[in-house]
Amino acid sequence: MSSATPPLPPPVTELRRSIREEVTNLPNLLTLGRIVLIPPVMVLMLLDTPLAAYLAAWLFGVAAATDFLDGYLARKRGLVSVLGQLLDPLADKLIVMATLVVAAELGHIPGWFVVLVLAREISITGLRSIASQEGLTIAVSSGGKWKTALQLCGLVGLILHYPYRIDFGFTAQVVDFGAMGYALLLVSLVFSLTSAFSYFRGFLHAMALKKLGGQVPPPVSRS
Repeated sequence: MSSATPPLPPPVTELRRSIREEVTNLPNLLTLGRIVLIPPVMVLMLLDTPLAAYLAAWLFGVAAATDFLDGYLARKRGLVSVLGQLLDPLADKLIVMATLVVAAELGHIPGWFVVLVLAREISITGLRSIASQEGLTIAVSSGGKWKTALQLCGLVGLILHYPYRIDFGFTAQVVDFGAMGYALLLVSLVFSLTSAFSYFRGFLHAMALKKLGGQVPPPVSRS
């Protein structure tokens, strides 16, 4: 009697091959690399020295660059995948929240700011999940894109934290990156909350439209 393991059914084999291909395609590898960079960034921030802060900012900058690069490559090469759609926003939220939590621990940013950002992200993620289950399509506001850009720039400043002397060619000035980063994050919080409000309003409108068979007029956009 043979003890050899019977071959896997073709569907299981195909599923494993598909998962392997998704994990190893370039956009998803870049996304996974962004997650891998989170612990080094946190450790360097916790060292809390000018050199460690400088290195942490560089690593964070590399991670932020992969955020734009992986999406571009996925669309250009036709490599958009279910795994990528899961990992990409997860990686973004993980590195942002990890950085904010460490900054709050070091006293570089107040705890209430981290709570507001975390509450916003959890609320929008939950709302998107419900919208997906209901088959609703909600347009993404431009405020969310501004929020992301300002947030990333603000986090770089917050990580650097220390004042650095910058030579601009015609003059040299001491720049307080901590204060600059915090200011940018405050502006990003405004965009974050307004885009969240816009998303909630769009969700409620889409739900009403679905229940009433498309007879609800679109919400009026306020500039």
